[in-house]
Amino acid sequence: MTPPDETPSRQRRRGPELEAALLDAAWDELVEAGFAKLTMESVATRAGTGIAVLYRRWANKDELALAALEHYRDSHPVDFPDTGSLRGDLLEALTGMGQARAAFFAIAVAAVVSGLLAGAGLTPAKVRDRIIGDQRLVRVRTLYQRAHDRGEIDLERIPAAVLALPFDLVRHDLLMDLKPVKPARIQSIVDELFLPLVRLDG
Repeated sequence: MTPPDETPSRQRRRGPELEAALLDAAWDELVEAGFAKLTMESVATRAGTGIAVLYRRWANKDELALAALEHYRDSHPVDFPDTGSLRGDLLEALTGMGQARAAFFAIAVAAVVSGLLAGAGLTPAKVRDRIIGDQRLVRVRTLYQRAHDRGEIDLERIPAAVLALPFDLVRHDLLMDLKPVKPARIQSIVDELFLPLVRLDG
């Protein structure tokens, strides 16, 4: 008879719980070993499961790494608080993004530089879209809708590219510097670049 504490954890994990454990293990491997040294075997060992379990879900380590990046991003969302003003909302959201996503982008860029594209069969643009994701767009629209409802901006007259501007600039800084964006830079983006373009009284 097998003692309870010796029951393999892999027998108890199923479905989303197992997949989350596998992706957490893959993320930890990316952080500690890097993409170049990550293998399906190393992830399986870290997750305490067999390698066949990984191959049933992902064809190769490129797909696994991309899935791990997406999983980490989605399970660590940036807070978009309602401060009562568009300026306050943007400062909080961009500051959170600049802090929370610095390590994420550093790992993602390192993976791409180390050859992530080789086995994924994706263009750089498609990898970018998968890493960034579209969940943020829904939350960004919510932020701007609140400002519209408060009468601060008129969404019907603001081009989508302008609405994306502050987030694109912070993302650019993260990709270039791979470290948290400084508060002064965020304030400059909001006060000097963005708000003058969208204010109704501007």
